[in-house]
Amino acid sequence: MLTRIKAGQFSVRGVSVGGVYTALHVPELDAAFDIGLAPRSFASARNLFLSHGHVDHTGALITLLGIRGLMRMPKLRVFMPEEIVEPMVAMLEQCTAMQRYDMSIDAVPMSPGKQVSLHGNLSVRAFKTYHPVPSLGYMFTRTVEKLRPEFRKLPGPEIAARRKAGDDLFDTVERRELAYATDTLANVLEHEPDLFDCHVLILECTFLDEKKTLEGARAGCHVHLDELIEVADSFKNDALVLMHFSQLYSPKDVLRILKERCPPTLYDRVVPFVPSGKSWPG
Repeated sequence: MLTRIKAGQFSVRGVSVGGVYTALHVPELDAAFDIGLAPRSFASARNLFLSHGHVDHTGALITLLGIRGLMRMPKLRVFMPEEIVEPMVAMLEQCTAMQRYDMSIDAVPMSPGKQVSLHGNLSVRAFKTYHPVPSLGYMFTRTVEKLRPEFRKLPGPEIAARRKAGDDLFDTVERRELAYATDTLANVLEHEPDLFDCHVLILECTFLDEKKTLEGARAGCHVHLDELIEVADSFKNDALVLMHFSQLYSPKDVLRILKERCPPTLYDRVVPFVPSGKSWPG
C-alpha cells in the first residue's frame, strides 16, 4: 500500500493523492509530514509537521494518536500553523473525553520564519505557502563546520593539531537538507529561492497537462507542471520529489507525462512519488 522512494540520502514513504490523502514519513529526520492517512509504522516518528488544516492532510491524526496510545508512546510533537493550534487542541480534548484516554499532543505553533531546534545539529524553519487557509512549508537544516578555503591544503594531522590548539580554522554554515511544500501556489518558489538548492525538495505538482488549465490550477492554489517547466533550469536539487498528483491521472499517466514534458535539466532530478501498481492506494 505504501509508496517508497529514495531521494538523495533520504527515504520517503507514505501515500499522496491530491484531494484524498497525503501522509509522508522520512525516517532519517524522525519526521512525518501531514497525516491524511495513518499507517501503523508512522507511529515511530517523534515529530509530525502539518502543512495546513484541510482534512486530507490532518484527518487521520486521531487514528495515529490512538496507535501511539496502544504502544504507550510519549506525546507526539506536532508542528502546525499557529492559527490552527487552538481548534486542533479543542478537538483533541473532545476526543479524549470520547475515548476516555489521553489524546493530547505537544503542539508547536509555527509561523513564517520561525526556527526550532529538533535534535543534535538539526533544525526546522517554517516558510509561508499559498493556500486559501493558513498554510506552511518546512525547511530542515543542519549546522556543520566547513574548513576555510585557506586551510584546505593542510594535511589532516596538521589540521587536527591546530584545531586541538584552538586555532580558528572552520566556518559554521547551514546545510539545507530537505524542504516540504504542498497545497500551494507555485510562487512559493519565487518567495523562497532556497527551495531551488536544498538537497531534497518535496513539492506538490497536482496537475500535469491540459486536463487542468493553468488558471484552474491557480484558482485552487495548486502547482501545475507548466509552472515548473518555466523555471526548469533553476532547480539545483539532488532530488526533486513531485507528489500530490490529481486523480485525473493514473500512476502510469504521471510517469509518462513527466517523461514526455519535462526538459532533461528537470527530468534528471525528478523523483515521482507514485505507487508501482496501476492505481492509487485505497
